[in-house]
Amino acid sequence: MDLKFIKYEKRNHIAYITFNRPERINALHPPCHLEMDSVWDDFVADKSAWVAIVTGAGDKGFSAGNDLRWTAENRGQLENSIRGKGGFAGITARYDIYKPIIAAVNGFALGGGFEIALSCDIIIAAEHARFGLPEPRVGLMAAAGGVHRLPRQIPLKIAMGMMLTGKHITAADALRFGIANEVVPLKDLIPTAEKWAAEIMECSPLSVQASKEAAMNGLGLTVEAALAKHYDLQSKLFRSKDAVEGPLAFSQKRRPNWTGE
Repeated sequence: MDLKFIKYEKRNHIAYITFNRPERINALHPPCHLEMDSVWDDFVADKSAWVAIVTGAGDKGFSAGNDLRWTAENRGQLENSIRGKGGFAGITARYDIYKPIIAAVNGFALGGGFEIALSCDIIIAAEHARFGLPEPRVGLMAAAGGVHRLPRQIPLKIAMGMMLTGKHITAADALRFGIANEVVPLKDLIPTAEKWAAEIMECSPLSVQASKEAAMNGLGLTVEAALAKHYDLQSKLFRSKDAVEGPLAFSQKRRPNWTGE
């Protein structure tokens, strides 16, 4: 895969995805979105990749969001600047990724950068990280899902306060509001994300994916309707080798050997 703006590598069932434009605080422009579309396609298709960790190069920013300098230099192309096939960073408008995604937020996560983090399943933040949707301060709006995801993930009044003022919040605030799962010193950020990934991978990958599919597709439904809904991965799970291996390993008092099959 020929990538200029994204670093992508896989080790031990983990896909590491790094926005690699530190000179722009990892702000993203259309070529980045196209590269990320390809990265997500590969992650979904690779059966050996069970968890993704997303972060930014350097220690200043996870992503400052939309590259406003590029936008200013390319007037009339704003729509393309915020949408690839899967939306901002290929993820904000993509709904078929049921493998877990961990955001390791190493600094500013603003605008589209915050929208990327909100699209992930787990957020680990460095102590100096800051989050916000400042688009109204530059005549824009958080149209890549921020105005919809944030009020669904934190109390409405707090979300509205953030969105209508464009103010940033600290990592400590993100933890207090329930946006971040854990806040750690920068030096511990990736190891902590890897610790979470390792704990996830103690579970069957098919069980994890089926759980995410059901949870995400059941949002907005009553419990009764969600329970009655058909989930493809749940059906696949109950026919899988992992569904046999789990109870067998438990009965034999050993660690299960998950294959994802």
